[in-house]
Amino acid sequence: MKSITILIADDEAEIADLIELHLEKEGYRCMKVSDGQEAISAVKTHPIDLAILDIMMPKMDGYEVTRQIREQHHMPIIFLSAKATDLDKIAGLVRGADDYVTKPFNPMELVARVNAQLRRSMQFNQSAPANTPVLEAGGLVINPEQRTVSIYGKPIELTPKEFDILYLLASYPKKVYSSENIFHQVWGEAYYEGGNTVMVHIRTLRKKLGEDMHKNKLIKTVWGVGYTFNG
Repeated sequence: MKSITILIADDEAEIADLIELHLEKEGYRCMKVSDGQEAISAVKTHPIDLAILDIMMPKMDGYEVTRQIREQHHMPIIFLSAKATDLDKIAGLVRGADDYVTKPFNPMELVARVNAQLRRSMQFNQSAPANTPVLEAGGLVINPEQRTVSIYGKPIELTPKEFDILYLLASYPKKVYSSENIFHQVWGEAYYEGGNTVMVHIRTLRKKLGEDMHKNKLIKTVWGVGYTFNG
C-alpha cells in the first residue's frame, strides 16, 4: 500500500496521540502539530494526503487553516471539534471541510471516516479517461479531467465534494437523485446522517454558481424526492 500521510492538528496532546495510535494501526503515517500555523507549514513542506483539524487551535483556527489549504490543495479535510450543534457542523462544511466529527468521539469511527475519505479521494484524483466529456449547460462548463468549473467564462472555486456533486448531477440531466443516493455516490459510504450534509453542500454550491441571481436554477429541488440538474 502506498505510504499515506495524515496531518493531525490539535492542541490537546492526548487526543492527537490517541488518533495517531489508531491511524498507525491502520498503516498510515502521521504528522502531529499543535497550532494552525504549524498545520499550514506542514502542508507546504510535506505531501499530506488528508488533514484532521481541530477548529479551536492557537495562532490560527481550523477555519482559516482550511481556507488557506483550499487555495492550493484538494486533500480531504475532517474537522474534529467540541462544537457539536447542527449550526457548527453546517459552518464547518460550508468552510470547506469534507466531514465533521464531534468530541468526544469513537476512535474507530474516526478511522472509518478517514478510510472512506481517502478511498473517495483516490478514486477522483485518478486521471479521467481521455474520452470523458466536458459538460456544458447554460454557460456552465465542467471539465472532469482538470476538475475545473466555470460559468460564463468565470472560474468557480469548488471543494472536492462540491465538484463531485455537481458533476454527478450534470452527467445525468433531469434524473432525480435523493440525498441518500448522492451521499452514497459522492462520499462512498452507506447513508449516515447524510441528509444535512448533502443539503449544506447543495446550498453552498448554488451560492457559488450564483443561483440566487438566476431565475432558472441549474440545480433544482424536487420536493420530497431529491435534486436534479436542470441544464
